[in-house]
Amino acid sequence: MPSPPAPERAAAPQARLQVQRVRPAYRQVADELRNQIVAGLLPAGHRLPNEAELSRAFGVSRSTVREALRVLTSQHLIETLRGVRGGSFVAAPDPARMVEDIGGALGVLVMTPRLGLDDLLEARLLLEPAAARLAAERADAETVEAVRAAAAAPRDPRDPSGFVPHLDFHTTILMATGNLMFTMMGQPVSDVLRTKLERGGVDRAEWDRVDEHHLEIAEHIAHGEAHAAEQSMREHLTALRPLYERAGRWNTEHGAD
Repeated sequence: MPSPPAPERAAAPQARLQVQRVRPAYRQVADELRNQIVAGLLPAGHRLPNEAELSRAFGVSRSTVREALRVLTSQHLIETLRGVRGGSFVAAPDPARMVEDIGGALGVLVMTPRLGLDDLLEARLLLEPAAARLAAERADAETVEAVRAAAAAPRDPRDPSGFVPHLDFHTTILMATGNLMFTMMGQPVSDVLRTKLERGGVDRAEWDRVDEHHLEIAEHIAHGEAHAAEQSMREHLTALRPLYERAGRWNTEHGAD
């Protein structure tokens, strides 16, 4: 009597992407992989399945997978190595590279009517007074020395506009918080200002007042005067508006030339 045929082995379940027509499939694949990387499900150094395996897992074409991997590579979330041991590997996040990318994106955005001086100043008024308060609360001897040095930095003869040491002081305050997020959020704004603010148009008396404000803020931080440091930074940023309006190249739709 012939034995009954062996039951067919069930195929292993696969996570299939539910493609939505409103968004490109490669974007959805990239988003899913990005979510797994950010959540730590795919740790740094982890080798991703090859294109064919990802294609089967998501139920999309290999060209779609390839485009999704290009997106993740451009965001520095994965890196691709060639050779026998090559493949796509999850990359360790690089904060400096992320800040650079954000600054570049803001630099493009600020050239459009969507982002102007008002947007940048409002963002700074929310961020930097709080940073000055934190810096005063947390400052140690090394931090105080760095803040005072930044406040007293001489003007660079290669930058007659004076904006380089001015913006460096503000970056130092963000770093003095000891909170990496403050630096990451504030640095792109400073990078945009460096490109938008033109040489000339600011007289020496104005820069002297800016320097006085910097020294005042630095001393509040040095003495642990958190409330005074926060208030001084807010007043300083408000006073900078006329200077930025004259020295910057802004969209007229935002009320500044």
